[in-house]
Amino acid sequence: MTVFSIYKQRHLIREITLMPYATIKTQRQLAALRRLALSSQGLLQSTPFGKGVQGTRQAISHIGYVQVDTISVVERAHHHVLHSRVPGFKPDMTHQLLVQGDVFEYWAHAAAFLPIENYRFSLPYKQAIKGGQTHWYKNPDKKLMRRLLERVRSDGPLRARDLESSGKTAKGWWDWKPAKKALEQLYMQGDLMVCDRQNFQKTYDLTERVLPIGINTTAPTVEEFAEHLLDLNLCSHGLVSLRSVTYLRRNPPLRNAVKALVKQRLAAGELEQVFLPNGEQYVFKTGALDARLPRVNNRMRILSPFDNSVIQRERLRALFDFDYQIECYVPEPKRKYGYFCLPLLYRDQFVGRMDCKAHRKTGELEIKSLYLEPYDFDDEAVISALAKAVSEFSVFQQCHTVTVKNVYPKRLTAPVRLALYAG
Repeated sequence: MTVFSIYKQRHLIREITLMPYATIKTQRQLAALRRLALSSQGLLQSTPFGKGVQGTRQAISHIGYVQVDTISVVERAHHHVLHSRVPGFKPDMTHQLLVQGDVFEYWAHAAAFLPIENYRFSLPYKQAIKGGQTHWYKNPDKKLMRRLLERVRSDGPLRARDLESSGKTAKGWWDWKPAKKALEQLYMQGDLMVCDRQNFQKTYDLTERVLPIGINTTAPTVEEFAEHLLDLNLCSHGLVSLRSVTYLRRNPPLRNAVKALVKQRLAAGELEQVFLPNGEQYVFKTGALDARLPRVNNRMRILSPFDNSVIQRERLRALFDFDYQIECYVPEPKRKYGYFCLPLLYRDQFVGRMDCKAHRKTGELEIKSLYLEPYDFDDEAVISALAKAVSEFSVFQQCHTVTVKNVYPKRLTAPVRLALYAG
């Protein structure tokens, strides 16, 4: 029998006793696991990773990656994720870390900034693409790739936009679309790296000229890769399922290695396991819940749809009972909540979503729709936390006014507007 203690200073969650294969059934048990998950993500603490550039570097290192996204209805996802965790974060800090070589761009489950110390774990995917075991683009133009690589080698860093020339010009052999695909193929297979970004345009250079001296470039074994992913996910998420450790990685040998490693650590007593109400098995480090975790506070966080804490939608439903989908990819007539709804986290629960747009030219943050779901908290406390969060979010969006169009449930329209406009 495994016993772990959950500490709270004011609202004490008493000892929870679980059999090794117990199923989580009560809200008290779920609250304990939610707090572990949120604490591991740095979403409960006021300064979990430090401030400014150093805090930004530490945040990326801890959570493992920050997804890069092009949508700019509000501040882009990679900046939004870091703003939620690092006091004093400024969007140019990710650029600073990139050009300094503290982070690098590559594919996690999507395009992302990753800590440079984890560079070697990008190599299996690069090698699989280069060797033809998997495809980025089918039938890449290898002749064009060789010519592009030679141009970068001789002329220096290259942007995709540098290839935008007509076939009638002196450089007409650069047909832009095939050339852009060839450039991206060279990047994905590891011959090139992103060395800079300006106005969201990537600049590529030879990997050997971008990669800092001393970085491990030895490709990991499948077992090493499995150990890296499991440790990283346990650190950044607190509790994990087999599926979440290899999220969107279509690699059966890697999945089998993770499964074997989890089984080994369970047998050695290094991991504990529980089953969430959806029946899925989750594991966490033995004793993780015996430590004093940060208490849940009354702060509300407005999160990005691509935030590391919400990107795995099935995990989000299982652990937080929050059914969330980003609807920018859904045809407009089928949208339920709006184009780009942002999840709202209050204490240890997701209590709603907010569809908004930053009009930077006029300095207005337009809240098109605010949806608050049923909760057990006091309305006044939730709305007060929302007003403070929106005020901080507006500054981050370079906006100085807020307008609210629709609030659901309707009965909260007046108090929400009063609180937001007063701020």
